[in-house]
Amino acid sequence: MDFEKIYLLGVGLTNLSEKKILEYIIKNLQRDGKKYYIVTPNPELLVIATKQERYKNVLNGAKIALPDGIGIVLASKLLGKPISARITGVDFMENLCKEVSKWPITVGFLGGGPNVAEATADCLRKKYPGLNVGLVSQEWSEELIFKKIDILFIAFGSPKQELWIAENLKKLPATVSIGVGGAFDFISGKVSRSPKILRDLGLEWLFRLIVQPWRIKRQLSIITFVLLVLKEKMSKNKI
Repeated sequence: MDFEKIYLLGVGLTNLSEKKILEYIIKNLQRDGKKYYIVTPNPELLVIATKQERYKNVLNGAKIALPDGIGIVLASKLLGKPISARITGVDFMENLCKEVSKWPITVGFLGGGPNVAEATADCLRKKYPGLNVGLVSQEWSEELIFKKIDILFIAFGSPKQELWIAENLKKLPATVSIGVGGAFDFISGKVSRSPKILRDLGLEWLFRLIVQPWRIKRQLSIITFVLLVLKEKMSKNKI
């Protein structure tokens, strides 16, 4: 099954509701489908993709690309290619774990800082008692190939995790591999997440900047993103 994608700055983003994506993942696992990976592009990653062709190809090679960031949604509307909904990586990861806890589906957690993967798995098992966890590790090792899991959450940070997943997909012990960036930190409680009202307003990035001021250099890419979107908009108007 191929999903409709809307392209922003040359990167395809899946234009489908979170509910339908979750349903697809579970049904596909029940059919023992082929391996694939999921990415969660935000404005920063789209800027990186404009500078690195290989990275752009990796993002576009994902079966599902979640539009993670209010900037993505706003840009899509400005360019006349509206995306139906914003789907953040951390919310998607938690909702997926909630759904699969009702099925004989096994998940794994790879990456994060010291003991963060373990803390993440523990938090999710307490919240969703039926969740089957088959792999928990901070680092990848060849012995993990022999684990049997269905969904692997990978938190190596971007763009490293997407490049790594694409390169190692065939040997990963999972049908679905998902790059989730800092989701482990939020779910485990290592990093405080913004209040829901700020998330609903699309201001989670601002709260995170206050909590982690060292991210200012990364947040500057938002300015570049806005300029690139405006450039694309003007190019369309000239046609």
